[in-house]
Amino acid sequence: MAYINGNLALQPKRKPQQQQVIKETKRTLVKRKSLPVQEKLLYLFTVLICVVVAGVIIFRYAQIYDMNLQIKKMNTEYNSLNIEMEELKKQVEMLSDPERIRKMAVLQGMVNNLEGGITVNKGEINPETAMRE
Repeated sequence: MAYINGNLALQPKRKPQQQQVIKETKRTLVKRKSLPVQEKLLYLFTVLICVVVAGVIIFRYAQIYDMNLQIKKMNTEYNSLNIEMEELKKQVEMLSDPERIRKMAVLQGMVNNLEGGITVNKGEINPETAMRE
């Protein structure tokens, strides 16, 4: 036999070990102590206080939002009333024009007397004076 692969070729092959070493490990469980009642109550009251403060803040923001909404509504109402008031002022100026009043009086049968009164024809023969000074 030829010596080709060195001294490793002559060594017998090893079989893998089939025995596995089983190690037993013991775990020690640490039992934690529960919180004392006073500490639990302290945490509970702290959480309750935080919830109450958050509720008050949210309530105040809701009131502020409602006030802003009312202000916007009042501003739009104010603007619309201003526009309506300007239109009514124009109508008052147009209706209080003396020339228009004179034309309406003539159309309704009122005649201006030279004596200073206005006579109204009622369809009778004698006209009556509506106003005397």
